[in-house]
Amino acid sequence: MLQLAVILPTYKERNNIAHMVERLNAALHGLVWEAIFVDDNSPDGTADEARRIAREDPRIRVIERIGRRGLASAAIEGMCASAAPVVAVMDADGQHDPSLLPQMYDAIISGDYDVSYASRFAEGASTEAWGRPDRVKASGFANALARRVTGVDLTDPMSGFFMLRGETLRADAHRLSGVGFKILLDILATVDRPLRVKEFPLNFAARLDGESKLDRTVVFEFLIGLYDKWLGRIIPTRFALFGTVGAMGVLVQFAVLWLVLSGVLHERFVYGHWSGSEMAFDTANTIAALAAMTFNFVLNNELTYADKRLRGMVPLLKGWAKFALTCSIGILSNIASADALKRAHVSDVIAVLVGIVLASVWNFALSSKFVWGKYG
Repeated sequence: MLQLAVILPTYKERNNIAHMVERLNAALHGLVWEAIFVDDNSPDGTADEARRIAREDPRIRVIERIGRRGLASAAIEGMCASAAPVVAVMDADGQHDPSLLPQMYDAIISGDYDVSYASRFAEGASTEAWGRPDRVKASGFANALARRVTGVDLTDPMSGFFMLRGETLRADAHRLSGVGFKILLDILATVDRPLRVKEFPLNFAARLDGESKLDRTVVFEFLIGLYDKWLGRIIPTRFALFGTVGAMGVLVQFAVLWLVLSGVLHERFVYGHWSGSEMAFDTANTIAALAAMTFNFVLNNELTYADKRLRGMVPLLKGWAKFALTCSIGILSNIASADALKRAHVSDVIAVLVGIVLASVWNFALSSKFVWGKYG
């Protein structure tokens, strides 16, 4: 009878798969287990490598996700896909030590604990082999912030190596944000009842091969994960991000408009009539609007829709063109709604604000559907 499922979210981990299966096989001797590799459509053929092994070893399963990315959501999907009474999440890159799994499993089935996890900062743990003191400091800061914000009093609530009963996860899976990388923190902050946690010291190793799943947006995704726990049910997280980027775009438009009209860009043009003193306001404002729109597109692509990020020159150009069309329709809805309210004798300020809100909702809906693939 199946006892344990080990969920391994992957992206560009092809060369690590076989080695990880060997380590799991050695560590879990005596347990009936399965390993589920949840791959976000890695271009290096990670899912194909896992499938190759699965044809010879029925304990290996593969979930290949198309059109969506994210470590937390991959972990949730994998845990919910298993019938095992106990589920674990760990990395496939060799940084997490599978030999801890039997101890973590014993802690859960004893009935004394709801969650067991491996900590990089517990007494007896080590990060020396990691060789990244900068990341150690960043992780320490993130852990301190997470403890302060969520009230979760663990040495490493940002750990990605943990275990719990499948029924505990499934009972609140619909309430998890699935944003970012820190699913353990999400679980601990979401479940209403206090969870009894057993901590195990981890000797955190260096990656065996491949690239880290934590790209340059990791800090940003950590912050939006915290936002999602605070206000995500009042204002949807992705819409809040979209609106924040839009507000920044307004500042960019004013800045570019000032630069153009003041003649700062004069030397970049060949003809004298492009100088700030002679340039028509409409022309300058058009340049500023295009700059702001491009700024919004780039930032939304990198941050708001990081899990659906467009890559490559052609997809980016097509995405920009669709975003420009979406914004132009939004501007028309803004003007039309504000004008209608003004004719109804609503104050100018209220009319403009309503127009901005309607345009923002419109732009968000169309962008989510037609630029980045589907509603967020």
